[in-house]
Amino acid sequence: MKDFWLSSGHHLLDRDERGHLVVTDEFLKAYLARPELLPPADACAAERELHHQLLMHHPRRIVDAAEIAAISDPDAQENWRFMLAFRDRLLRSPSLEAAYIDLVRDPTGTPPIFFNQLTSLVMRNALDGIEDAFVLRAAELFFRPQRVTAHDGTLLLADAETIELHEHDRHASPLLEMLGGPAVTELEVLDEQGAEHYFDRSDAFDLVLNLGGSGRARRGLADAMTIWIRHLLGVEVTIEAVARMDEENWAWFVGLDSEATRIGNALWRQEEIEPEWLERIIGLFRLEFIQPLDALPVIDGRSVWLILAMTEDRLVRMKPQNLITGLPLRTNAGVH
Repeated sequence: MKDFWLSSGHHLLDRDERGHLVVTDEFLKAYLARPELLPPADACAAERELHHQLLMHHPRRIVDAAEIAAISDPDAQENWRFMLAFRDRLLRSPSLEAAYIDLVRDPTGTPPIFFNQLTSLVMRNALDGIEDAFVLRAAELFFRPQRVTAHDGTLLLADAETIELHEHDRHASPLLEMLGGPAVTELEVLDEQGAEHYFDRSDAFDLVLNLGGSGRARRGLADAMTIWIRHLLGVEVTIEAVARMDEENWAWFVGLDSEATRIGNALWRQEEIEPEWLERIIGLFRLEFIQPLDALPVIDGRSVWLILAMTEDRLVRMKPQNLITGLPLRTNAGVH
């Protein structure tokens, strides 16, 4: 079986009888060793001691308010409160999947970086055994923002952080600056020939997804969403990419990001739509329930439409939690 996304830390976790991820001391210690949680050189003795005790000895031990208050730097105090609240939430849950559902329902006090890291772990587990590179690359949208570029008549999605690094290198290089052109053109586009190499570079997040010109890419995203819903909700659906919405009296939609939700709400209310709003829609999908009784009666056999859009500055920030909270389920489904 081919491995991928090793940087997520999934190999440090255990699995329960259902195959869901369970927190281990090794995982917690790896979290504490992350650069953003390492005390800086000028950290006070109280912070260094707290970090040492958790990292080297007891990563699950209770940390009381007095220990946090003893840290001299107010920003460091806040960071530790966020981190420990997140740790305690994971420890209270029977699995990381259950913790994700809990966070979706009440994200209070959880920084986006923690949420994205948890998403990557749950998605990595859901995709375990999948060897279709297009599904795996499309699934990166669930936890990594993407930069959208129109190039040679098609729509390309590249990892936003990777693009920023390339653009920085270009500005530092007179030659690259002189050559010009979008930074995405300096990256490799995932295609049939290069798909087998995805696993060698999955943690680099440097492959471009041809969402506009590749049916494999659109099917990959549809399959990733199908797997996500099955893994977290235990509900079987079919999802297919479509070119247009062919139902005038549509029953339900889910915006896969904030921009898509805003556009979808305006369409639902039959408000006047600016033409450029519709141009921001980069993906349209039709979802159908395999078991009609899983859906609310209002669906009545009709489709659920999933909309993916980019922002005005051409970024895609997918919110996979909307697939958990936004579907018209008859029951209040959670981790099955």
